[in-house]
Amino acid sequence: MMAAKRAQWGSKIGFILAAAGSAVGLGNIWKFPYVTGQNGGGAFVLLYLLAIALVGLPIMMGEILIGRMAQTSTVTAFRTLAPRSGWPLVGWLGVIAGMIILSYYSVVAGWSLHYIYLSLTGAIGGANPEAVKGLFGSMYGDVTLNVFWHAMFMIATAVIVIGGVQQGVERAATILMPALFLMMTGMLIYAMTLPGFGEALDFIFGFRLDQVTGATVLEALGQSFFTLSLGMGAMLTYGSYLSKQDDLVGSAISISVLDTSVALMASLVLFPITFTLGIDPAGGPGLVFQNMPAAFAQLPGGAALSTVFFVLLSFAALTSSISLLEVVAAYFIDERGWTRRQAVVVLGTLIFALGVPSALSGGTALFGAGFSELTTPLFGLVGKGGMNWFDTFDYVASNLLLPLGGLGIALFSAWRIGEQARRAEIAAGSTLGALEGLYLTWLQLLRYLVPLAIITVMLYALGIFELLGLI
Repeated sequence: MMAAKRAQWGSKIGFILAAAGSAVGLGNIWKFPYVTGQNGGGAFVLLYLLAIALVGLPIMMGEILIGRMAQTSTVTAFRTLAPRSGWPLVGWLGVIAGMIILSYYSVVAGWSLHYIYLSLTGAIGGANPEAVKGLFGSMYGDVTLNVFWHAMFMIATAVIVIGGVQQGVERAATILMPALFLMMTGMLIYAMTLPGFGEALDFIFGFRLDQVTGATVLEALGQSFFTLSLGMGAMLTYGSYLSKQDDLVGSAISISVLDTSVALMASLVLFPITFTLGIDPAGGPGLVFQNMPAAFAQLPGGAALSTVFFVLLSFAALTSSISLLEVVAAYFIDERGWTRRQAVVVLGTLIFALGVPSALSGGTALFGAGFSELTTPLFGLVGKGGMNWFDTFDYVASNLLLPLGGLGIALFSAWRIGEQARRAEIAAGSTLGALEGLYLTWLQLLRYLVPLAIITVMLYALGIFELLGLI
């Protein structure tokens, strides 16, 4: 009865765009370029692409498989497929991670909305570059601004999710994703006209073996895992709306390709600008919110470029936030019998409230410096002391909840689901999935390489390797 009432995607392309939208987020445009810059460019990109194929894609297929088999949300899916067991805890990791991540993710997305406003009001185009750089510090310390834009972004996310699977999530994805690619393509064409484009190409795609270290490999593995929205139940939830006739394998490959394309295009947009203007490509998170606005201030048409860039960034953030809220709402709709409107309004308000301390982290001692003092004894052993509320939430979600969720999904889909059911699900509607060699390769990767990779990345991210002197 539950499966018969389950909402479904209106089309296969709708699912692919929505799932790709979940994967494509701030990390593709904000994190991937600066992590690439910090890890030697081309060597990192090659390792990242290998990690996507060998680690990210197998987990994604397993996560979508669980959702489509169960035809229900995260916790209920594990309870349905493995009754009277501890496996539903994996689903709970997704629900909890979704709430925590969205609470601070919305704050960062709010920064992007604020920069759209700054771009449109003339605060960036033609302004003094150093003054433009200083805008971020002013905004970060402004409690009212942070809470306001955090609220605006959460409202936009909630309005879309209230619309339902087809009329809300899918419709938004079919508008936002093509628009994102169109804007990205336009900025890429502009970047190709800059003097630094050739240097950027060499930096991104030039393979330098001497720059490959153990840390580079681990960073590539971690980026491949986090960029695809794995371990938080988003792909599982979206997979639960997928028809049994749709190609699971082909869809997962398409999602991975779209996600990777956005990350590479973002690098090809940002790096020509940084090289042309002599900006450090390994500039960290400040590359997007400080260095890029300062760069736009020096370029012809800077106000328009800045506006397009931050609209693009906001669209990427919105497609991801939709999936995070959908994961949490779907649980209460399926498990608790709430209406969609009730679930979205109540949970959206709760997540907004949970994110307010993150919005206050730069402007108050309570959640900023004061909170940092509390975390020092807890995380100081692994060199992660002194984190404010925002940083602590990010650290716990990214380095604990998501890897544990991904590990649970990999082990469940590879070992707990029966062989016959697993084969049938992979092969349904898929020519590729019916290939024996591909199925066996996927299964072996999921059983052995993927768990080892996730555990290794988690230990690295937690600072354990550094503590032991291994990195």
